[in-house]
Amino acid sequence: METYDRVRDLPLEIESYALEPLEVKASHDFTRLTTVIHLDGGGHEGVGEDVTYSGEDQQALQAEGPTLPLAGSHTLGDFSQLLSGLALFPSGPGMDAFLDYRRWAYESAALDLALRQAGLSLGKAVGREPQPVNFVVSLRIEKPPAADPVPLLLERYPALRFKLDPTDEWDEALVTALAATGAVDTVDLKGAYKGTPVDQAGDPVLYRLVAEGFPTAWIEDPDLNDGTATVLEPHRDRITWDAPIHSTADIEGLPFPPKTLNFKPSRFGSVERLFDGYDYCAEHGIAVYGGGQWELGPGRGQIQYLASLFHPTTPNDVAPAGFNIHRLDPPPGLPTSPLEPQPSATGFRWGDLAKPS
Repeated sequence: METYDRVRDLPLEIESYALEPLEVKASHDFTRLTTVIHLDGGGHEGVGEDVTYSGEDQQALQAEGPTLPLAGSHTLGDFSQLLSGLALFPSGPGMDAFLDYRRWAYESAALDLALRQAGLSLGKAVGREPQPVNFVVSLRIEKPPAADPVPLLLERYPALRFKLDPTDEWDEALVTALAATGAVDTVDLKGAYKGTPVDQAGDPVLYRLVAEGFPTAWIEDPDLNDGTATVLEPHRDRITWDAPIHSTADIEGLPFPPKTLNFKPSRFGSVERLFDGYDYCAEHGIAVYGGGQWELGPGRGQIQYLASLFHPTTPNDVAPAGFNIHRLDPPPGLPTSPLEPQPSATGFRWGDLAKPS
């Protein structure tokens, strides 16, 4: 049985819904806004989190309020079809990718509510037992490049592993210092991003420096052009993809079959597309690791839950939210890898749903 078929026909009763704004001042120039979707019905509540990055889009959603016609008796599959025909943005999204991000918020809330109404946990519903979750901390070293943040983090959390974002400012000395830690699992080249603040054009010099400097790390989202493709040819088995992956069709459309992929559930938009992606990768021998989107609320626990069920041992970019919010100065006492399973008895919930400190 395909994974989505295990949840498609779950009854779903929605009486009302509400929106909860979350906000964290992450740095002097970045305030993260998200919105928690609360679906209510039958004495239960389901939650999901809209991780759209545009603050303006988040504020517009919150100002508009709960105006969508979601109330009624559905199945999970029928509710997904309903969402596909609704205008989820009051005046259109800032980027097309945000459509999937917002849809995932409603779909994950619906999955949580349907499971709670049925008295099932997600693990029970899909026939999988939650496992301890390996995680890495994602870090973009600010200008001017310096290895200082990584040793500081390792001093406080010696077993920490990293996913780093190389930039044009990186040099050989920095790469050597970072590689010497032995703690870098993935380098994210951001070459598949277009029109975002983190875009990084393909640079053969940088790609060679990084590929040779981190000989065992996964190489994520390169911008493959005539120069970079030649540089990365000997390292093709380590190339992985994130930003382009929204469906199984996107996997099949990659320039060559991948050994591993980064699945961000919010990129898939719907539970069906995400679960079909898991099934496809299992059938084709493609490893998966999970990725996050700066979740501030229940969305973080939900991606950790999915990792625990479908890819617990890979370098999942699902670190506890405190490592993002305090990324250069994390407080003591944050959970370490692997995260012990902490699923709720029913629903699509993991750990403490309170806002992170």
